[in-house]
Amino acid sequence: MVTPLPLAPAVAGVEGLIKSINDPINSFAWGWPTVLLIAATGILLMLRLSFMPIQRLGYGFRLMLKPTTAKEGDAGDVTPFQALMTSLSATIGTGNIAGVAGAIFVGGPGAVFWMWVVAFFGIATKYAEAVLAVHYREVDPLGNHVGGPMYYIKNGLGPNWHWLGTLFALFGMLAAFGIGNGVQSFEVASALGTVGVPNFVTGVVLAVLVFLVIIGGVKRIAQVTSALVPFMAVAYVLACLIILLSQAGAVPGAFGSIFANAFTGKAAATGTLTQVILMGFKRGIFSNEAGLGSAPIAHAAAKTTEPVRQGTIAMLGTFIDTIVVCTMTALVILSTGAMDGKLSGSNLSIASFNAGISGSGWVVTAGLLLFALTTILGWSFYGEKCAEFLLGVKAITPFRFVWVAVVVIGCVAGNRGVVWGVADTLNGLMAIPNLIALVLLSGTVYKLTKDYAFSE
Repeated sequence: MVTPLPLAPAVAGVEGLIKSINDPINSFAWGWPTVLLIAATGILLMLRLSFMPIQRLGYGFRLMLKPTTAKEGDAGDVTPFQALMTSLSATIGTGNIAGVAGAIFVGGPGAVFWMWVVAFFGIATKYAEAVLAVHYREVDPLGNHVGGPMYYIKNGLGPNWHWLGTLFALFGMLAAFGIGNGVQSFEVASALGTVGVPNFVTGVVLAVLVFLVIIGGVKRIAQVTSALVPFMAVAYVLACLIILLSQAGAVPGAFGSIFANAFTGKAAATGTLTQVILMGFKRGIFSNEAGLGSAPIAHAAAKTTEPVRQGTIAMLGTFIDTIVVCTMTALVILSTGAMDGKLSGSNLSIASFNAGISGSGWVVTAGLLLFALTTILGWSFYGEKCAEFLLGVKAITPFRFVWVAVVVIGCVAGNRGVVWGVADTLNGLMAIPNLIALVLLSGTVYKLTKDYAFSE
C-alpha cells in the first residue's frame, strides 16, 4: 500500500490553503453548471444533426473494422483506427472500473441509467469534436499534424478568440500531469505495493517503459495503444461476460434495479434524485471524456482528408467506453450482490468479481494496471500538444522528460489529494472553452456532415 510521505507543518498549511481555494472551484468544474453544459451541448448537437450519429453507428464500425481506413496519400500521421485507439487509451481506465463502482456506491443503481443518457448524447459531442479537429488542424514545423480544441478555436472562431484556445491548452497541459499521469502512476504503485513491490522500483520501471514509448512521438504511442487497447478491452468484456453467465439468473434483476432506481433517490447515499442524476452524469463524462476536448487532439493526427469519416470513427469511442465497458462493470457489481455499503471504487469491483467466480478479482487488478499504463501514454500526447500550442515545438522534448519524472514522483509521493484535486479541477475546466467552441461551430459541423456522402 502506498502511503503519503510525512508533511512539514508549513507544507501542510500550504496544502490546506490550496484545498480551501480549489474546493469551491471544483464544485463548479464538476458540479451542476459544467455537467449541465456538457449535457446540453450534446443534446444540441444531436438534435442539430437529426440523430445522425446514432443512425450511423453501424457505418462507423464498418469503417473501423476495415483492414485500413487510411487511403494512400491521405494527410496525417497515424491511421484512423490508431487515432481511435490512442483516444480510447486515455479514456478506458479507472473510470470504467472504479468510477462505475463509485457511481453505484453513491448514486445507487439508477446512476448507471444517467451514465447511459449522457453517453447517448455524448456520441454526438465526440463526433463534432473530431470533425472540427480534422477540419481545422495544422501542420507544425516538424511536419506533424496537430489539432484539437485550441486549434479549432484559433482557426474556426478567429484571432479574437485565441485567448480561449490558450486557456484550454493551459488547463489541458496542467491537468495532464495529474489526472493523466500522477494519479495513474499512484494506482499502479498502490496495486503492486500490495504484493511487495517497492514504490520506487515501480516508479523507475514504469518511467522507463513510458519513456521508450513517448520518445517515439504519436506514431509509437499509436502503435502501442492500438495493440494494447483492443486486447485489454476485449479481455475485460469477456471476463465480465463469463461472470454474468455464472450469475445469469440475477442479470434481469440487475437491469431492473437500474431502471427502477433511475427516477428515485431511494438507493442513493443522500436519498435524493439529484444525487443519482449528478453521479451518473459525472461518471459518464469522466469515463468517455466527451465534451472535455481531450480526444480530438488524438483524432487530429489521423490520416484522412474527410473530417466526417474520422468523426464517425471517433464517436465509437463513447459507445465502446460507456455503453459497453461501463455497462459490463455495472452489471457484474449489481448481479453478484457484492454491495454491502462498505466497499467502493476498485475494491467493490474486485469484490464483485470474486463473488461471481472465486479468485477472479485479479482480472480487475490486471486491468487497472494496463488501463493506467495506456492512460499515461494517451495523456502524454494530449499534454504535449497543449504544451506545443503554448510554447512551440521547442517545448516537446523538455515536456517528455518532465512527464517521465512525474511518473516516478506519482509512484513515490503517494496520494497527494490536494495536488490531484487541483488537477481534477483543471480537467473539468478544460470542458468550458471546448463546449463554447462546439456550440459556436455547430453550424460548420452540420454543413460538413450534410455535404458528406455516407456511401461506403
